[in-house]
Amino acid sequence: MKNILIAGASGMIGSLILNECLNSSQVSTVTSFVRKKSNLKNLKLKEVLVDDFEDYSQLESEFSTIDVAFFCIGVYTGQVNDDLFKKITVDYAYQFALKVKEFSPNARLCLLSGQGADRTAKSQISFAKYKGMAETKITNLGLEFYAFRPSYIYPVIPRKEPNFMYRVFRKIYPIIKPILGKSGSIKSTELANAMVLIGIYGGNQEIYENKDIINLLQSSENI
Repeated sequence: MKNILIAGASGMIGSLILNECLNSSQVSTVTSFVRKKSNLKNLKLKEVLVDDFEDYSQLESEFSTIDVAFFCIGVYTGQVNDDLFKKITVDYAYQFALKVKEFSPNARLCLLSGQGADRTAKSQISFAKYKGMAETKITNLGLEFYAFRPSYIYPVIPRKEPNFMYRVFRKIYPIIKPILGKSGSIKSTELANAMVLIGIYGGNQEIYENKDIINLLQSSENI
């Protein structure tokens, strides 16, 4: 039975991970870091209010006895300025990982990264550079770490799309999905399922590209 910690459970993927964990017979407790409490009621769930996702000094006890940690906080390119984008993508993730390392060093950490993440940090694209920087800083901590790099994520549960391009992709997804193949897209439910599988059972590689995630799901009976 696993004790789970989630940052970003109000987001598209984090909320699906939360629900899967709450419904899993392999999970005993779920601690969710949130900015505001939800209306979700479950005996397994403990919601913890976080004012600053760079400062966990008053919440260190929440990181102890954790078996699996999921970091799913993110922001879309263009929604915020570059400095804040870097802060959310790199600094938030790293500070979370530091506390996991300090108080539950044997825990597995699963990071929602993105396709094109550049660990050399030389990319001119902020998304790729900062996702890569986050991965590098976390992997250097020596945790059991898994980075998930999805391509276009199709939101199974309807939502307000963040921009025009996402609205277009949602409309044409049924048509272009066969063309994109395993590397081009993934359903939100598939991504969440794969992250929970690896979180609970572990994996055989650190980086899971889009095609790796889909292959994992197709062979999940062997995990």
